[in-house]
Amino acid sequence: MSVSGEVYNTGLLRRIFQYVKPYRAIFVWSVILTILLALISPVRPFLIKYTLDNYILTGKYSGLVNMTIIMILMLILQTFIQYSHTLLTNTLGQSVIRDLRINVFNHITKLKLKFFDKTPIGQLITRTVSDLETIADIFSEGLISMIGDTLQVVVIIGVMFYTDVELSFVVLLPIPLLIMATRKFQKAIKASFQEIRNEVSNLNTFLQEHITGISIIQYFAREKQEYNKFYAINKRYRDANIRSNWYYSIFFPIVELISAMSLGLLIWYGSKSVLTLNITPGTITQFIMYLGMVYTPIRQLADKFNTLQMGMVGADRVFKVLDTDESTLDLGKLQPDKLEGNIVFKNVWFAYNEDNYVLKDLSFEVKAGETVALVGATGAGKSSTINILNRFYEIGKGEVTIDGINIEDFDLDYLRSNIATVLQDVFLFSDTIFNNITLNNPSITIEEVIEASKKVGAHDFIERLPGGYQYNVMERGATLSAGQAQLISFIRALVYKPAILVLDEATSSVDTETELLIQNAIDNLMEDRTSIVIAHRLSTIQKADQIVVLDKGEIKEKGTHQELLRLNGYYKKLYDLQFSSVGISK
Repeated sequence: MSVSGEVYNTGLLRRIFQYVKPYRAIFVWSVILTILLALISPVRPFLIKYTLDNYILTGKYSGLVNMTIIMILMLILQTFIQYSHTLLTNTLGQSVIRDLRINVFNHITKLKLKFFDKTPIGQLITRTVSDLETIADIFSEGLISMIGDTLQVVVIIGVMFYTDVELSFVVLLPIPLLIMATRKFQKAIKASFQEIRNEVSNLNTFLQEHITGISIIQYFAREKQEYNKFYAINKRYRDANIRSNWYYSIFFPIVELISAMSLGLLIWYGSKSVLTLNITPGTITQFIMYLGMVYTPIRQLADKFNTLQMGMVGADRVFKVLDTDESTLDLGKLQPDKLEGNIVFKNVWFAYNEDNYVLKDLSFEVKAGETVALVGATGAGKSSTINILNRFYEIGKGEVTIDGINIEDFDLDYLRSNIATVLQDVFLFSDTIFNNITLNNPSITIEEVIEASKKVGAHDFIERLPGGYQYNVMERGATLSAGQAQLISFIRALVYKPAILVLDEATSSVDTETELLIQNAIDNLMEDRTSIVIAHRLSTIQKADQIVVLDKGEIKEKGTHQELLRLNGYYKKLYDLQFSSVGISK
């Protein structure tokens, strides 16, 4: 769904207003106050006309006090209504985008990893933050305000014609010119705003990627080159904004010129009429005020129309994310009391892109409580195997079962909560160590965390940190060493007490001393627990009940460490190439 080429998209507006339903009362009151403001707006000029004609020009000064009090009361009432209107419309807008943002975030967290493989993170940040903010403006500065401005113009023009038809025709002669100018401005500025939104997305994407990868930029001395790229992107963003401002710099003076033409016609025609006593000075004063109240909303209508357009462009982008049908199907309902952990891959075919299979007819079994090691060169399909076990990606053909049940039949949260994965690249949030371990799960106590930390051998180093378990590790665990971060990931796996453990190169980032520290913890963690291990470290592979050797997505060999060495085949070659240098005898 796209808003390009349309003044507005009713289907898109309907979707936005679905989020207004919980705040129906606020919306209704906003509309009521909008109508009241439009109806009250002509009253003050009328009171000034009445006072001028009936009291000041006639010399009846005794009534001035009463009229002054009435006008002050009207001004207070109008101010209060305007305050309430602004408060309600902004509350409505912020409430809507709060709910929308929650829905967008919830939807994004359920999308397949395949979606994130092809979508820049900066783009998603733009959709969830700045694009959503433009939707709030639809209510605070866009649609409701446009309705109010339009209604005010209609009411004031109606009062003008009711007061003096001939004078109204004269002073409103330039209005068609204003309408033509407004239409041209709307078309030009709409295209400009769409360009601005695109450049904002490009800017956010570039910044997110390059700030995250700042170490690579500095390692390879790429600061100057990346500066030039950012300069070009920022220049396009600046130019888009300048074009937008250029349209405004033309439109607003045209509005002022047309407004001055109406005022000139009023003074010319009104002065003659006053001299012939056909029109009172109070009427001239009234019409001068009415002209300002007509032209100001018309000028603002063009601006608010563009606010509405920005909101709709933002809404279009946000709803495209919500309409992304790439979430993992969660149709399974099974949640057994306990998983034994017997895993079977049966004739599994898997491809990231259509028929370009990275796993081909993969079949093997991991019996409950056993440890299976997956080995092979880079790109052999090891990580793909564990990704489909967690249902991060869906297989093309074949099936994967746990305890004889297809993994698609399990409740997705239940399945993943029973599989603890420790990755090579540990991700830690900008939060305390305790929260990074528990992931804010209230059912996990500090006592359980400390017990798991002691098993891993991390308790002492955590206690030495300022604040202990409440120490903030900062973004991506920047204040910890790679080994310390890896230890925390092991504690995280322990406290969740999974039925199945997956170690994906989990010790490759730690030094020898740290590996020795956690090796016993790994053994304890694997005890009576089904484990799948991807590792190059010989110590882990040698202890596996079964080793599955992969090459280009196919199983080349299966067996224990000694059995595979005796085969003198593919595993023996890998062993000679990768493991013999560690100095352990064959």
